[in-house]
Amino acid sequence: MTVPRRSLMEAVSFTRMSDGTAEEFAHLAAIEEGEVARFPDRVLGWLREMDEPGGYQVTRLEHSLQSATRAHRAGEDEETVVCALLHDIGDVLAPANHSQAAAALLRPYVSERNHWIVKHHGLFQGYYYFHHTGGDRDARERYRDHAYYQATVDFCAHYDQNCFDPAYDWEPLEFFEPMVRRVLRRPRDSGTGEHA
Repeated sequence: MTVPRRSLMEAVSFTRMSDGTAEEFAHLAAIEEGEVARFPDRVLGWLREMDEPGGYQVTRLEHSLQSATRAHRAGEDEETVVCALLHDIGDVLAPANHSQAAAALLRPYVSERNHWIVKHHGLFQGYYYFHHTGGDRDARERYRDHAYYQATVDFCAHYDQNCFDPAYDWEPLEFFEPMVRRVLRRPRDSGTGEHA
């Protein structure tokens, strides 16, 4: 039996998911597929929103571009470069927990290693300034035995704490746009939103 395809503008009839039909969920899946396809455009738009003064000598976008440029010039793989570009995307989405927000956004698209680095970079970055703000600069030490500890230390040292320099010659966002589109093209998992 062929199920007629609903118009993508048509809404489902149910008000509780338990009352939905296979046809309605197929309709919603088609809409979601379009949302997944447009996701890189949304992310690039959020990055552009970060191009405003924020107290540093560079905007948050310029900081992110410096980070990605340094990672690219150091020969990092494309996924790591995109993670460097997006590590602070949480600043516009959830400033109170920007690292976790950025990591959640990237989780379906990147390796466990890169997800962990982005998720923990805020705490690890604190090594450079927590002692000036009443915090514990060595808070990252609780993860000393973690497999990705040193990778996160290195990420912050090379692609974060040193990326506030208005004189640094960074690449424009257009340079990274194809990379963002390739990395965020499709989730790695089976659609559950979770890594195995």
